[in-house]
Amino acid sequence: MSTDSEGGDGATDPLPKGEIFEVLRNQRRRYVLHYLKQDDRPVELGDLAQQVAAWEYETTLEDVTPEQRKRVYTTLQQTHLPRMDEAGILTFDSDDGVIAGTDRTRDISVYLEIVPSHEFAWRELYLSLGAISCALVAALWLEIYPLTLLSALTWTGIVAVTITATAVAHIYHERHMRLGHGEQPPELSFRTDD
Repeated sequence: MSTDSEGGDGATDPLPKGEIFEVLRNQRRRYVLHYLKQDDRPVELGDLAQQVAAWEYETTLEDVTPEQRKRVYTTLQQTHLPRMDEAGILTFDSDDGVIAGTDRTRDISVYLEIVPSHEFAWRELYLSLGAISCALVAALWLEIYPLTLLSALTWTGIVAVTITATAVAHIYHERHMRLGHGEQPPELSFRTDD
C-alpha cells in the first residue's frame, strides 16, 4: 500500500469522502469492494476476476467465458486494483496476485440508493411525510372537520407511528443496499428483484 498515511499510534487516517467516491464511482471497483467485504480473507486475482466477471456479465461462475474473465482480469490488474491500493482501500501484491482488505476496506460503508422509475426515493418519501404532517397540524389548528373527530394526541400518535415505521423500513432497505451484504452486489440484487 503506497499512500496509506499512518499516525504516530499506527492508526490509519480516515479516507476523505471525495477520495472514496472517486475510487468507487467505477462499478468494477464497487464489485471488488463487495467481494472483499463478504469474506475477510485475502483472495487471488484469478478468483476475484472470475467472480467480478460473473456479476458483470450476469452469469454463473461456471459460465464465465475465458474472454470475459481475461478482460476483467486485465483491467483489475492494470487499473483498478493499483488505484484502490494507492488509496489504501485494499492491498494488492502484483507479484503474487493477492488482494487483501485493510482497515479502510472494513470501515468504508457505501450505500447505493438505486431508485427505479416506479419507486419513490427515500428523501422524497420523507419530504412527503413532512408536508402531510405540516398540513395536518394546520388543519387541526384551524379545526377543520372531519379531522376534529380525533384528538390532537391521537393524530400525533398516528404521525409518530407512521414516521417510525417508515424509518424502520428505510433501515431495512438500506442494509440490503450496502456493499458486502448479500451474495451479489446491491446493483445486481436489485435488478433480480424487479
